[in-house]
Amino acid sequence: MRPLTGWSVGMDYQKLNAWTEKDHFSMPFMDQMLDRLAGKGWYRFLDGYSGYNQTSNAQKDQEKTTFTCPYGTFAFKRMLFGICNAPTTFQRCLMSIFSDMVEDTIK
Repeated sequence: MRPLTGWSVGMDYQKLNAWTEKDHFSMPFMDQMLDRLAGKGWYRFLDGYSGYNQTSNAQKDQEKTTFTCPYGTFAFKRMLFGICNAPTTFQRCLMSIFSDMVEDTIK
């Protein structure tokens, strides 16, 4: 864990998540993915943390992440950890980018 060197923003999105229509996209099971990688000659690591921070929120949904502090009112333009559909949105994004490689390369 990195040392805290300043302010950190923490949000509780339980109420937003309760009202959000859930995306029931089927996520791959990690044990199955690791089994498929067993015995391969090389691996790549995708940094999911950085990927989340590069995935944009839809303009119409940015207002749902609005928060107010002494310095003003702000909304997140990038996907957040803690939003219920963030993992499935990120997985869909990865699948669309790597769809032509998944079955051929990750067998």
